[in-house]
Amino acid sequence: MQLLALGLNHTTAPLSVRERVAFGPEEVADTITRLLERFVNASAGGIHEAAVLSTCNRTELYCAAENLEAARESILNYIAETKGVSRSELDPHMYAFEQEEAARHTFRVASGLDSMVLGETQIVGQMKKAEKIARTAGGLGVMLNHLFQATFTVAKEVRTATAIGANSVSLAAAAVRLALRLFGSLENERVLFVGAGEMIELCAAHFSAQHPKSITIANRTLERGQVLARTVHADAIRLADLPDTIAQYDIVVSCTASALPIIGLGMIERAINERRHRPMFIVDLAVPRDVEPEIERLDDVYVYTVDDLGKVVSEGLHSRQAAIAQAETIIGLRVTDFTHWLKLRDAVPSIQSLRDRANYLRDQELARALRHLHHGDKPEEVLEMLAHGLTNKLVHDPTVLLRNGEGLSEEDRELMGHLLDRFYRRHDR
Repeated sequence: MQLLALGLNHTTAPLSVRERVAFGPEEVADTITRLLERFVNASAGGIHEAAVLSTCNRTELYCAAENLEAARESILNYIAETKGVSRSELDPHMYAFEQEEAARHTFRVASGLDSMVLGETQIVGQMKKAEKIARTAGGLGVMLNHLFQATFTVAKEVRTATAIGANSVSLAAAAVRLALRLFGSLENERVLFVGAGEMIELCAAHFSAQHPKSITIANRTLERGQVLARTVHADAIRLADLPDTIAQYDIVVSCTASALPIIGLGMIERAINERRHRPMFIVDLAVPRDVEPEIERLDDVYVYTVDDLGKVVSEGLHSRQAAIAQAETIIGLRVTDFTHWLKLRDAVPSIQSLRDRANYLRDQELARALRHLHHGDKPEEVLEMLAHGLTNKLVHDPTVLLRNGEGLSEEDRELMGHLLDRFYRRHDR
């Protein structure tokens, strides 16, 4: 069984591609089940373990498979089929990592080195959620379980031992910074948050610190919106009321799990007319997008996506180069540990075969000894016969291999002799 990490992210694919291949929270468990059912045969990759990580910045699939090349093709075809994206559109943006390089990539992602916001911590929580869903869906086995547990340990070590997250600017902070550039101060602005998930909670906290004139939470479930509203002293409305009320707000921040845009061109055109062309500031943090792209062309409307905010948070990156180098060193050491574990896993089938062969020979000699005891032979003679017969059979196979060397090169024969010599010398007491 081998390890494969396959996906795309904000550095390899534009938002227009990322939103098309994103897996919603309700899709992940079913996707894992389908991958394990459809591609379990070796010809399709022999996928026996699978997990899915899908965020606004990346969509990645991790799997343990018998044939990595076939597994890669099967997964790419599955994504293209289920998401309605052609391979010609998909392939240029995808990356694939195998074995220890897959581990290195996963460690870097969890440590915040591969994030749009360098050193951000939200990704660890997202990976833990992905691991939990995969475990519940039956997607975790020995390989992926070890990968994720090692990943969480590495991420903790990097954040404890380095300043990778120091002075980092989150997407939420970047949104506030851009709003301040437009309005100067937020004390006279009305802010609307669409959604009530983790990202909106973070944004609400940042905007609340600027003491805007009012804050409102719009959510599909009013009760969930009211819970968040109480934490930031805001009002709550139903998402269904959005078309009739959005014109009241100067700043709109949206991040939902909707598969289709919920803020349309017509809605904003009407809102601008009602506002007599007072500017609107809209931040779309969702993938797929909550805001129709055509809105960006309207006058008096300023729309920013996650990629736009990424340009803001990248400022000051050079000041954290030392922390990046330290983090990479830690990750390199842990990749070495993971590689050692993989090599031990590779040896398991051979070890099992060796044990099975030894047990088979033992059972043969034991059965023969029991027959002799049953016939009345002396126990001392039977024990001597058992020990002699078992010794001969255990050393027969390596002896023949060394003497004849069938199918082995001279170098292989020397290596075999060296290993056996070390083994027997080590156990010679």
